[in-house]
Amino acid sequence: MAVYTEVTDEALAAFLASYDIGAMVAFRGIAEGVENSNYALKTTQGDFILTLYEKRVDPADLPWFLGLMEHLAAQGLPCPLPVRAKDGQNLNPLAGRIAAITTFLPGVWPRRVAIEHCEPLGAALARLHLAGSGFPPTRKNALGPDSWHNLLQKSLNDASSVQPGLGPELAAMLNGITNAWPQGLPTGHIHADLFQDNVFFLNGEISGVIDFYFACTDIYAYDIAICLNAWCFERDFSFNITKSRALLRGYTAHRPLSDAEAAALPVLCQGAAMRFLLTRLYDWLNTPPGALVTRKDPLDYYRRLRFHNTAMDASAYGL
Repeated sequence: MAVYTEVTDEALAAFLASYDIGAMVAFRGIAEGVENSNYALKTTQGDFILTLYEKRVDPADLPWFLGLMEHLAAQGLPCPLPVRAKDGQNLNPLAGRIAAITTFLPGVWPRRVAIEHCEPLGAALARLHLAGSGFPPTRKNALGPDSWHNLLQKSLNDASSVQPGLGPELAAMLNGITNAWPQGLPTGHIHADLFQDNVFFLNGEISGVIDFYFACTDIYAYDIAICLNAWCFERDFSFNITKSRALLRGYTAHRPLSDAEAAALPVLCQGAAMRFLLTRLYDWLNTPPGALVTRKDPLDYYRRLRFHNTAMDASAYGL
């Protein structure tokens, strides 16, 4: 469930009066996503998405997120375009929250990843990286390697309730990852959360890349590693190298990897798996019963991490 803040008809009507997008025709909550409240909005001028930003999003980051989206859309990437109100603002108050309207993108996200999804996904990721290079402002990755030890400390005492010995094992793995973390690799703006439900397909092609609220400035190849984790494991947690090879083929067709980037793939994949393992572990241990957020099993990413620990070089990923 992803509607945490209810919006009354009266409040919505007053909010829409500030925009030039026509009168409301239909309005309903969207039950996907975990960070913000999202509504599908249909007006006499078309379809839109209304997002109310909840407490986990820092309001100071919102102009950067929306500015990046505007830049990428102008570069031809199929991402939501923030709609500006009559006064030129793209962020406005609604129901005690900061809210934005963005354009609606058609298509559906793949409930089960097929090989045919992976090459277009890699190409879209490379296009995103290249298009973002013209957007000067930067944003530090708040969930980058510098944050991982602190995240683990918050869960260390209770990690054994998830799996016996998990805390000490993760601490040892994390030390190895951070000690080997690569320096000097090409960096720029990355999506940092390009999971299946953030990519829409229509007629076999990508029609939308959404949810830029973890986007930041970091290592390009780390974004690839996040996608390899999210798109290339089967339901039994076996790694599908054919999917990985297709994803990397799509990416490198637009932005070839340097030798250093290819060599760093194993540790970057370890780090990506650790990042999602730790945030899921924290939520698993700290989400109260009855909360609207659906907890995700942290051991899913523990199993991925165990695979990456066996990868000797980039050949494990099809390079």
